[in-house]
Amino acid sequence: MALAWNGITSFSVAPLRIISALGFLIFSASLFMLIWIFISNMMGHTIPGWASTVLPIYFIGGIQLLAIGIIGEYLGKIYLEVKKRPRFIKETYFESR
Repeated sequence: MALAWNGITSFSVAPLRIISALGFLIFSASLFMLIWIFISNMMGHTIPGWASTVLPIYFIGGIQLLAIGIIGEYLGKIYLEVKKRPRFIKETYFESR
């Protein structure tokens, strides 16, 4: 398991981007949930205390995941720069005489 985890996290910044996308998705869902709660509240179909408990948890959780993902993007860019790989590949042709 350790080798598999090392292989996933060492060669790509994809897990960091997945975290960013998940944070944005949860944040967006909390905004849609806010609209749904307001509509349900006007119709009188809400449970007292549910919205004020659940909505902040999703909202803050989404913001935290999004922030962690943004920090992860910066760390991923630093990681790729530290590898010191060339920005281009130079081809050389040697002619043997």
